[in-house]
Amino acid sequence: MREILRTTDVTDLSDRDIPPMFLEVMERGWSLTAAGGRVLTHLRPEAPGTYVDRLTEETTVNGRGMTDYDLPAAPDERTPLLVRRSLAYVCACLRKAQEEFGDTQVTAYVSLSFADTEEALLTSNVTFCTPLPDVRPYIPGLEAVTDAAVAEISLEDCSAWE
Repeated sequence: MREILRTTDVTDLSDRDIPPMFLEVMERGWSLTAAGGRVLTHLRPEAPGTYVDRLTEETTVNGRGMTDYDLPAAPDERTPLLVRRSLAYVCACLRKAQEEFGDTQVTAYVSLSFADTEEALLTSNVTFCTPLPDVRPYIPGLEAVTDAAVAEISLEDCSAWE
């Protein structure tokens, strides 16, 4: 992921980089679940689910594949657009989380991997969670992940791209 971020222009990210469906999610903001999970309000299921812990609740509710059906298939064209979309969405949501909760505890995870299809197009998934002292990290051994490019992103990281 470091290489992708190093070679992709991610400066001047803005809401214009976010697809309409994700912009709507970001604009609706955040809410707390009965268990204290921090979730994007628009993604919250109508019927509350049962989760092992708060981390699982947050990552399940908040996790989504980034819109990419309208992007070119050629990797040199697709990758920068997909990365920009994902990071713009992440940064906008993290700003909203700070406004809602008054802190910067929410963390984002962006993963890039190749779809298990004939075309094997690059895809992106984004989720958010709040690290908890008594719960394992969302991705233990993040640096050792080999089947995807993964980045853990804080609100502070976003200041370099906006």
